[in-house]
Amino acid sequence: MEVSKVAIVTGAGKGMGAASARKLATQGYKMVLMSPSGSAVALARELEGVGLDGSVTELHDLQALVDLAMSTYGRIDAVVNNTGHAPWSTGSSLPFDPDMQNRITDVPDEDWMKGIELVFLNVARTCRIVVPIMERQEGGTFVNICTFAALEPRISYPVSSTLRLAVAGYTKIFADRFARCKIRMNNVLPGFMENWPVDDTILRTIPMMRTGLFEEVANTVAFLLSPESGYITGQNILVDGGANRHI
Repeated sequence: MEVSKVAIVTGAGKGMGAASARKLATQGYKMVLMSPSGSAVALARELEGVGLDGSVTELHDLQALVDLAMSTYGRIDAVVNNTGHAPWSTGSSLPFDPDMQNRITDVPDEDWMKGIELVFLNVARTCRIVVPIMERQEGGTFVNICTFAALEPRISYPVSSTLRLAVAGYTKIFADRFARCKIRMNNVLPGFMENWPVDDTILRTIPMMRTGLFEEVANTVAFLLSPESGYITGQNILVDGGANRHI
């Protein structure tokens, strides 16, 4: 079967991952989806693609996802690395901490290690598996869905902020090396999205005075995977309503 474009999306069962999959499907991509809940399999069926249950923290699941794409379609043109929130087991899961009471020194090793698996290694491992395929194809594109805290780390979520900053660094180095192979990588940095329980205190920090829509992130992902963004690589694109205006 000859297929023009194939995209992998992880964490595709809901939220920004699902919205990105739906958007890319409308642009002619054949979708290969994964999530731990089973929702990605159902969405893939709806979009006439393929999917599996699995976690981005498991190397064998990532390998199985790539193998599924190749056995079904024979190529991979785009990868959207999307994942959940990094752990913070010491009791503070608030999305906003105006009094800055969280103590990064209280984060246990267990949370750091879980965060590394969930936030950073999933990107590095997926690239390790997929890049040889894209090199043979002479091109491909990665988009990592991160967070606006990747540019300005926030005490509200110390594990995620720290490790997504590491993803930003990885992206710069990756772009430097693989641009010559026609392989691009960029990061999308969402701000407070529609699934966040925001109040007036948070809204006052957002110039647009509202949370973002999953569809708005998906539109940015689609642009960064498109030929229209062909001269963009190694960049961090904020989709945050202006919340990081001081950067």
